[in-house]
Formats: sequence, C-alpha cells, structure tokens
Amino acid sequence: MIIQPIIRNNICINSHPAGCAASVRHQIEYAGKTLGANQGGAGPKLALIIGCSTGYGLASRITAAFGCHAATVGISFEKPPTKTRAGTPGYYNNLVFDKEAAKAGLASKSLNGDAYSDAMKGEAVKAIKETAAAAGLSPQVDLIIYSLASPVRTDPKDGVMYRSVIKPIGESFSGKTIDMMSGKFTTASAEPASEEDIYHTVKVMGGEDWELWIKALDEAGILAPSARTVAYTYIGPKFSWAIYKNGTIGRAKEDLERACREINKTLTPGGGRAWISVNKALVTRASAVIPIIPFYVSCLFKVMKEKGVHEGCIEQIVRLYRDRLYADAGSDPAKVPVDSEGRIRIDDWEMREDVQQATAERMDSLTEETIMSDADVGGFRHDFLVVHGFDVEGVNYDAELNPLGLDL
Repeated sequence: MIIQPIIRNNICINSHPAGCAASVRHQIEYAGKTLGANQGGAGPKLALIIGCSTGYGLASRITAAFGCHAATVGISFEKPPTKTRAGTPGYYNNLVFDKEAAKAGLASKSLNGDAYSDAMKGEAVKAIKETAAAAGLSPQVDLIIYSLASPVRTDPKDGVMYRSVIKPIGESFSGKTIDMMSGKFTTASAEPASEEDIYHTVKVMGGEDWELWIKALDEAGILAPSARTVAYTYIGPKFSWAIYKNGTIGRAKEDLERACREINKTLTPGGGRAWISVNKALVTRASAVIPIIPFYVSCLFKVMKEKGVHEGCIEQIVRLYRDRLYADAGSDPAKVPVDSEGRIRIDDWEMREDVQQATAERMDSLTEETIMSDADVGGFRHDFLVVHGFDVEGVNYDAELNPLGLDL
C-alpha cells in the first residue's frame, strides 16, 4: 500500500514505516559519529528508558546505545500495524532500533505495554536481567531515563484512570497560534482548570510514577548504587507561562521536582543522583497542539537557525550526555553542571537573551503575508511530519510498502 500523511487539527493520525526507519537510522548515525568514538568509557552500561519510542525518549535510547555502547531496555505503549493499516510511529521506531542494535552487537529489548502498571514494572525487571545476561553484564541498571508523555494514567493502587489537560489556572487563556499546514494564524483559547483538572494532570504527568519505578528497581535488587536517573521538563519563555509553566502542566512539573528530591534520598548515599533536565522547545506529537507553541517554535527555530544554535532531539540529547551527564572524567555526579535549583539546563541556547529577544521581536512583527518568510513554519511542519515518518530525506513515498514493517 501507499501511505500519505493524514493530518487533522495539527494531529497526524497515521505513520510511514519506511520513513520512521530512515529517521531512526539517521539519529543512530549521528549519535555514533558524534559521541561513539569520543566517550572514552564514560556513560551508562545498562540503561532503562521509560517512554523510549519517540522524541526525547528515543533519542535518549539511541544515544545510550550507539553513543555509549550501552545495553538498553525500552518501554512504550504502541499500537501495532495490521495488513491494511500502519501502526503508531513508535512501533516502527522500536522495531528498527532493535534490528540496528542487533547488527551492532548491542543487547536490547523493547517492551510494549502500560508503563504505569505494576505488571510492566515486573516485566521490566525480568527484561533487564535477560538483557544484562545477553551483554555479559551484572544486572545493575545505571541509567534510568523517564520520558513518558501519555495523556492518561491508570493508578495501580486504586485502579482509577486519570486524564491530563492543558489548561491555565485561575483565569482563561487566549493566544495566537499557527495552523502549520496552511501557515494561517488562529486564536487558541482555554478555560481555567478546575481543582479536579489539576489533580488529574498531576497524577498523570507528575513524579509519582517515576518514584514507583525507582522503588521497584531498588526492591528487585537491580538498581546500581551509583545509578543516575533523569526526567525531562520544559519551562520556556514567560509569555507562555500562563498556559504552560503556571498552568496544569506546570503544576505537574512541580510535582516532578518534588519526586526528584525524594528519589535523591535513595540514590545519593550510594553515589547516584536524580535530575530534572530542562530541555529545549522541539516539535513532538504533543507540542503541536499546545496553544501558542507552534507560533513560538516557528519563530524560535528561524532565529536559532540564523544564529547557528538550532538542535533537534538527537543533537540535544547527545549534548546532554556529553556535556552534562557524563562530562566529568571521574564520573562524579556532584560535578554535573546544574542551575540554582539543581536542574540540568540543556535549554540554555534557547533561553539565551539574544535568542529570546530576537524571537519576541519576530513574533510581534509577523503578519500572514510575512509568516512564511520570517518564521520557520516549513521547518516546524517538516519536523512534525518526520516524527510520523513523513518528509524524511531519501524515502520514496510513492512506493508500495508492507505496513507490517517486515522489510524495514
């Protein structure tokens, strides 16, 4: 069958197997070329990536494996394909990652299921032991990346399904955004969150599950004493705070920071550490539908590309590993560069004063007549399509393919 993108309201509802495969291989090549020969033994040996299939999670797994030569276990919840319908992008990403890891002699295992469940935590413990044995390693996980981005979570304690929302707190929000396919301005609005909305969002996107993962690994005896764990967050510019940092998502991220402090009580005595990494604004399956973000990111990308400091997911995560997590030759976690709140700031190039000033000026001056030339709408659209396997260099989108991905 021939697969073309189906996009509705900035949401792509299908994926291209060959495009996903090519994108993964491009990232593997970058990580191996940029980091693989220069780590000098620094980096993880056995890594668990919770939320491994797209975006920052996928880049984190690729960097651990092909940049640091680590054995990896990845967890995600993906919909497999049928003979007539493509699966989710992450399904193909995981499939190709495991194929390429096997070719490179790297032990890996990908688990598909609900990462929030107790059952998956049990499956992961078993998979970690098996993967360690295949790699000739002690079953001691020394890096845990927590990168889940699900809109819902069923709490394993009470069986209740909680749903997150993107809403402001206290007052309504209205802001300019962009339809990335047409390049037209639209206005995005959101009513203030209720207390129930806030509670649900914290339950889904906060730090509770991260804590449960560390506890499960520790109780199973497979958490290395010097283990490092990182969860990802975003802060962004002040004009986005009403809908993001000071909204329901921001409240959940505050809970993530609380969890980080609690996890450090477990890890620090053994020489390990937990961090929140504040990452750069990028195009993901989720970010395209957050009010104001497509408008801001389109202007930001234009500015950062003009200044030569733009990064995609894989470039950002390679820099995180190389210049932050494993930058110290003695691998001392106390020497990892952090801000005054103890957070890793890999959004430093985005938040540079000159970048933010130029981006704000660009946003103020744009009109529908100038948006395609003065903002990077095309780049935003390209990155969004690549996440789903479309618009990837070197892929023939007119060719027939098998959606099962057997020939990737």
